[in-house]
Amino acid sequence: MPRLSEVIAALDALWPPERAEGWDAVGTVCGDPDAEVDRVLFAVDPVHEIADEALELGAQLIVTHHPLYLRGTTTVAADTFKGKVVHTLIKHDIALHVAHTNADTADPGVSDALAGALDLRVTGPLVPDPSDPAGRRGLGRICELDHPETLAAFAARAAARLPATAQGIRLAGDPEALVRTVAVSGGSGDSLFDAVRAAGVDAFLTADLRHHPASEAVQHSPLGLVDAAHWATEWPWCEQAAAQLDVLSDRHGWDLRVHVSKQVTDPWTTHHSSGAPN
Repeated sequence: MPRLSEVIAALDALWPPERAEGWDAVGTVCGDPDAEVDRVLFAVDPVHEIADEALELGAQLIVTHHPLYLRGTTTVAADTFKGKVVHTLIKHDIALHVAHTNADTADPGVSDALAGALDLRVTGPLVPDPSDPAGRRGLGRICELDHPETLAAFAARAAARLPATAQGIRLAGDPEALVRTVAVSGGSGDSLFDAVRAAGVDAFLTADLRHHPASEAVQHSPLGLVDAAHWATEWPWCEQAAAQLDVLSDRHGWDLRVHVSKQVTDPWTTHHSSGAPN
């Protein structure tokens, strides 16, 4: 059975912490490096439901995409939401490790998993990492469809292939426009419009699109926008990451049991609509 430090070293080789953005908070949040690990749980969010799931599974390590503390803190008191998570984890000897923007730009990364969930063929990164001579790492991915389909059909594909959330899938643009090439970016993507336009793709699939950037984007060009829930666009990475750790476990003879949480931790829980807008 490997020690936590050995498993973390393997995870850091997949997603080197030095490749995270300067503002990010990645790496090990809590955990004894000498503790033994035989069960690992992957999830998007380090929330209480995930800590409870790890406890029920008997997992000694949780790996999440989102950080627990992104902006720092002066307290881990258990009367705060995040402090209670920390208390639960430490009390039950459960470690927490975060791979965030270092997983976004990895090869394969978060957007590769998103493209794979939709059966898209990746042709390269949307924003290449200049430190990668192979040109495979970077933010977002440019993809091709095997066969052209309408924007409406592509949005329906996203709705069918991604985990269901209260938001569902929002579409902006001509539903009948043909889509051959797509840019995808897991998580918030409206800072990438310049790169998307420069790529000359027919559609952009991402999350958290705000009103003004989206409005300007559709006025600027016939680009189709497909907006999914943030959690839904990043959850496929959990399955990809778990498979990567499975390979490493077999290689090292660790016999880890690796799980992916299927709990929907997207914060939005219901959606109400009177129907299509007039």
